[in-house]
Amino acid sequence: MADDIVALGLDFGTTNTVVAAADGDGRSRLIDFAGEGAAGGVDGGAVFRSALCFWEDEQGWNGIASEGGPWAIEEYLQSPLDSRFIQSFKSVAASPLFERALIFNKPFRFEDMGRLLLQKLVAHAGGQLDDRPARVIVGRPVEYAGARADEALARTRYDAMMAAFGAQVHYVDEPLGAAHSYATRLTEPATILVADFGGGTTDFSIVRVAAPGAAQRCVPLASAGVGIAGDRFDQRIVTQLVLPLLGKGGRYRSMGKVLEIPGGYFNDVADWSRLAMMRNRRTLEELRRLQRDALDPAAIGRMIALIENEQGFPLYDAVGRVKRALSSDQVAPFRFEGGGVSIEAEVRRDAFEGWIADDLRRIEAAMDAALDKAALPAAAIDRVFLTGGSSLIPAIRALFLRRFGEERIATGGELTSIAHGLALIGAEDDLTPWTA
Repeated sequence: MADDIVALGLDFGTTNTVVAAADGDGRSRLIDFAGEGAAGGVDGGAVFRSALCFWEDEQGWNGIASEGGPWAIEEYLQSPLDSRFIQSFKSVAASPLFERALIFNKPFRFEDMGRLLLQKLVAHAGGQLDDRPARVIVGRPVEYAGARADEALARTRYDAMMAAFGAQVHYVDEPLGAAHSYATRLTEPATILVADFGGGTTDFSIVRVAAPGAAQRCVPLASAGVGIAGDRFDQRIVTQLVLPLLGKGGRYRSMGKVLEIPGGYFNDVADWSRLAMMRNRRTLEELRRLQRDALDPAAIGRMIALIENEQGFPLYDAVGRVKRALSSDQVAPFRFEGGGVSIEAEVRRDAFEGWIADDLRRIEAAMDAALDKAALPAAAIDRVFLTGGSSLIPAIRALFLRRFGEERIATGGELTSIAHGLALIGAEDDLTPWTA
């Protein structure tokens, strides 16, 4: 890495990870991942998928080899039945219920997977990250995803994950990174609201931006967030289109009674981070016992086949395609076939918006909480910057149009703005306003 790089910004996201490097002159650039050793056919770029693929190999660590990012996807697609594909594991960072994942009977903690992802990221950066600067600024969500989220536990796990990555690791709320990036586009003072729609969380920050040349360009005023975002919207689609075919709402016989099938299995299928962990002997044995007693054993058989045949990635790929299509079309086709499950359905945008209506209300409540903390009415916000992939969903954009009007809304750099801003924050002399 060039000597003029003074800080790295690391946006470790639920879906994607992005790294930017800042110099001492107020500029930052994205790190491209297409370095030596890149697998054939994998497109490079600045967006590194937050995914890992594992397979058994005597030459690998502890008998297991691995890949990360888009190369993990390629490895999985070459041999899905002989590999384990893990994605969205950031969503369990703050979960006291998650201790480890068993992959080929070897335990992997959150921090083990995080360190491995960073190792793969460095390996595919073509030497750009071999000599890292003293400061690494890591984005963190304002509110962590998951029930009973434990912020202190997440911080401990992040620290362990980052231990080998940089001498000075500082944590900054992710929307503050996006705010700092957006501030470089402003030529006059403004109070801005940043809405960051990630995979696991939606976060808001309110920042006062001074005129260019001010001693402190950005002053953070308030932040708030909620553990609802793109992955939750995916779950809604799976719940409506997939789970009814897998036995959700069905019944089974037990001790002379007919009982409803426990919902825990379906919750796991609807959550990508947990679906990836279901391919283990205990879970599959439980499902086979349930299949024997189910009134509709074929439905449970489809769930077993989905898990055994490692259909999680193609399932959620199909979900992502229909969700993105509904951002531009009123009606989009949903098509999935694999593991004994075949689904073809038309999805209307208004139906999808109905499925996520409660989620949108909670997102708007989090935005109101940020405004309340800053003691500002909506009318006092000069600019609204929307970032993150789910900001492209029309129902989300409509929420902000209703509250702020078209003229105050700005977008751009949906996947990269946070990393850019984090790097620029890292180049500042005093990090206290950002890390407090």
